[in-house]
Amino acid sequence: MQERAIDDLVGAVVDQRYLVQARLARGGMSTVYLATDQRLERDVALKVMHSHLADDDNFLNRFSQEAKSAARLSHPHVVGVLDQGHDDALVYLVMEYVPGRTLRALIEDRGRLQPRLALALLDAVVDGLAAAHDAGLVHRDVKPENVLLADDGRIKVGDFGLARAVSTSTNTGTLIGTVAYIAPELVTGGSADERSDIYSVGIMLYEMLTGHHPYTGDIPIQVAFQHVNSEVPAPSGELPGLAEDLDELVQWCTAQDPESRPIDAAALLGELRHIRTTLSNEELDYDADSPGGTPPHRHTEVIRPGIHPTTVLSRDHDAGPSAPADPGSGPSASASGHIPGNKQDETQAIGSIRSSRAAKRDTKRDQKAQEKEQAKAAQQPEQSLRRGNPRRRALLWIAAVVLISLLVTWISWFVAAGPAALTSVPKVSGKPVAEARQLLANRGLESRATDIHHGNIPDGQVVRADPAASSELRKFEDVTLFVSIGPQMFSVPDVTGGTIKEAATELKDAQLAIGKVSKKYHEQIPSGTVLSQDVAPGEERRRDAAVAVVASKGPRPIEVPSVVRESRKSAVRHLSDAGLKPEVADSRVFHPSIREGRVVSQKPAQGQLFRGDTVTITLSKGPKMVDVPNLIGDQVEKSVQRLEKLGFKVEVNNILGGFFGTVRDQDPVDKSVPKGSTITLTVV
Repeated sequence: MQERAIDDLVGAVVDQRYLVQARLARGGMSTVYLATDQRLERDVALKVMHSHLADDDNFLNRFSQEAKSAARLSHPHVVGVLDQGHDDALVYLVMEYVPGRTLRALIEDRGRLQPRLALALLDAVVDGLAAAHDAGLVHRDVKPENVLLADDGRIKVGDFGLARAVSTSTNTGTLIGTVAYIAPELVTGGSADERSDIYSVGIMLYEMLTGHHPYTGDIPIQVAFQHVNSEVPAPSGELPGLAEDLDELVQWCTAQDPESRPIDAAALLGELRHIRTTLSNEELDYDADSPGGTPPHRHTEVIRPGIHPTTVLSRDHDAGPSAPADPGSGPSASASGHIPGNKQDETQAIGSIRSSRAAKRDTKRDQKAQEKEQAKAAQQPEQSLRRGNPRRRALLWIAAVVLISLLVTWISWFVAAGPAALTSVPKVSGKPVAEARQLLANRGLESRATDIHHGNIPDGQVVRADPAASSELRKFEDVTLFVSIGPQMFSVPDVTGGTIKEAATELKDAQLAIGKVSKKYHEQIPSGTVLSQDVAPGEERRRDAAVAVVASKGPRPIEVPSVVRESRKSAVRHLSDAGLKPEVADSRVFHPSIREGRVVSQKPAQGQLFRGDTVTITLSKGPKMVDVPNLIGDQVEKSVQRLEKLGFKVEVNNILGGFFGTVRDQDPVDKSVPKGSTITLTVV
């Protein structure tokens, strides 16, 4: 066996408490170790941040705050944060140790997953995110590497808050590490919120269904550019026959505009569970590699992460607190969380316990047999008081033997074929209750019915039996039939008039979920207020059913039209038709080229306003008239200066080269003309 790469921290004790046993994985921001908490005597995952982060005071403060926030979050699908601190130059985070592997390893091992398995895994991830969002935490780095599949079947999301702590102390290079799942608004410099996590979840679902990312590129910036400028394709584009609901779920989560995505993970969870209950078995077991898309005689495989050996995360990503093992370079974690080096001792201990229990059972059995023999001997007299008639005794013995034989025969019949005979419980799920009772009666079994709610099985049909089908019972035993009374229905509340967040809370309290949020302009109702809902108040829906709402975007903005050079009447009408309020300035101004009474300027000149806003226009007094002096006989240079000072333009025509520089003629002369007019001088 090859030795694991030398690591000075292996064998050391961090903060006088955590004994480092082995290095599990190394990523771009940290290294993860298997350690033993010597104070509580339990295995933990110890994440040690790299030294360039440990030297940053801003990072240390943020890291501490985020770790405390994550530690307050307790949920079955979230990796628990147990401790954080620093020991000299080491900055560390202590997390729950989850022996198993990551979702990334599963995808690399299996390729694309069937919808049933993909939705089951996603349900746990979104459930954990919903708890985090409800507590005000945003993950910011949802990806398969941070989804842990434990050996005992648990599914957990790890690394809450670390992305935010690191991003405040590093450049955009930190972001590139997870560019395959990054939301468009983060690429363009926006802030992360719950909807950014939803986008990453949508990309992850696409990858589970297809086996690859939606976008690829030679360099990370190419992938980021596609997130901003492209729409995530429908998975059915390469998987013909995939359920349309799965396409819609992926594209809803990965909408370019965050406003068009689920508002948070709780809203997504309701829709996800609704889809899981409405898809048929054929749609859930869809397999593009089999003829027709679905295997004809194969049930969907249930994922049991503990069956597969864990593998070391060799990529340059930040490792979560999973316990991956390197088959050629160190100990791997078993399903129970122990190190295999102790397996022989554990096996011997278990064997010893089993031997002890067997010995106790044998002792009790021998003791009972002895007591039975003693009781039997006590009932038999040691000596007969009277010999009696031998023939009579023989007849009595024959009669006793016959009687005992008859009794044994009756008992055998009673147990083998009579009322106490064994029989198997027939399959009754999905059948009407009367038919199910008759099937049980035909087997000699009694039955009693219990009503339960069920989302898929119609009213009056059996959901399941207890004991289950194929179980063996004595005929006198009862079977309980759980009979569907239809889905449990909940009344839809009226959420109009409140904010989107208030609507989501009210629907959640009513055991429902907020669905797609659309927005439209409204001139009177403020932005963010719910205008309508797709299910009328008072109607009943199943648990966690999604209710879509339409919210106000506020008044529609109006582009300010340009009315410069228009007449006053035309400008006023034009602005009024646009929904704006025209206002004419009291004073007018001269303009060399705009006639009197027409618009010289407007305020604002462009941009956007709302209905009823004011636009001020200024009218022209026409060009300013100036008297033209008679300059004939004057020198041309002085004449030009004088005319330009009065605001005229001057054009000089030289005759015979203008040798003398004297003005011989001018046009016009001794007249009033508009300021800015051109005066022609003829010079000799």
